[in-house]
Amino acid sequence: MKRILKARELTSFLFLVALFLIVGIINPSFLKPGNIMACFNDSVVYIIISVAMAFAIFIGEIDVSVGANLGFTATVVATMLRDGKNWALAFIIGLCIGALIGLFNGWGVAVMGVPSLIFTLGTNGVMRGMMYVYTGGDWVENLPQKFKQLYTASVFGGVSNMFLVTVAGVIIIHLLLRRTRPGRYFIAVGDNPQGANLVGIPAVRTRVAAYIICGILASAAGIVFTSRIGFITAISGSGYEMKAVAACVLGGISLSGGVGTVIGASIGAVIMASISRLLVFMEIGSTYDNTITGIMLIVIVVSDSLMQHKAAEQNRRARLAARTMTAEGGAGNE
Repeated sequence: MKRILKARELTSFLFLVALFLIVGIINPSFLKPGNIMACFNDSVVYIIISVAMAFAIFIGEIDVSVGANLGFTATVVATMLRDGKNWALAFIIGLCIGALIGLFNGWGVAVMGVPSLIFTLGTNGVMRGMMYVYTGGDWVENLPQKFKQLYTASVFGGVSNMFLVTVAGVIIIHLLLRRTRPGRYFIAVGDNPQGANLVGIPAVRTRVAAYIICGILASAAGIVFTSRIGFITAISGSGYEMKAVAACVLGGISLSGGVGTVIGASIGAVIMASISRLLVFMEIGSTYDNTITGIMLIVIVVSDSLMQHKAAEQNRRARLAARTMTAEGGAGNE
């Protein structure tokens, strides 16, 4: 129980509940089950892209190319589906694109030692340019109706199949990260890269693997995005990287690495995905969506930095107190 109460995810979940209740007080019609469920159903893409970003942040890095990865994968998959290609082939190619982008980012950051922000920002620019070249600046439309219905299909109570599959996937990833040795490597490398090497953890390989997983999940988000929107533009996926970072930090993942869970990132993603809908019920224009996201990101990052500074100061004082007690004990024995 103490571990649950101290979990950062609990704070994020309580914030989500409080947010819904506040909007419900302002506009009681929001609390209808259909509106609440719509917030969760609409968060699938955000959840997947936030979990992707979480893998990069776990190791103490960042990947600002996830939005471009999402957009380029969506463009390729949408074009193949529009042209009547096999669905399975389109999905496999889309995931392979994500894996290659992740491998490229992992090589640049982990092997070549380039700062992750700079390298992935360059990847972002390359992928955005390739989207324009691939589509000629035109929209990709006229996708199969059955494919577009994948996102909206539901089983009971308005819960979409896509949301249920996403939740199951997040739980599986969480268990693999917590219960398997390779899964715990990501947190260990982010917490202390030098220490991880000393105890035999392959830090470079782990960081490359984190970026590959990040790339694959970002491309999976692109496929789901295509089904949800039903068409692709040359700027599809733009801004998702900022929302993913905000969702991760809001979900309790530390930007310095080594702290947090994918469940926390998912809760943060639901919050970020719900902002636009909440603004409508509060009778505030949705044009404030990015402004509010930016403000939340700044506040969260500053708060996280202050918490880290406080924790570091407490640890320093604890070590100093321990050394003082040891010195006094040694003097007393003499």
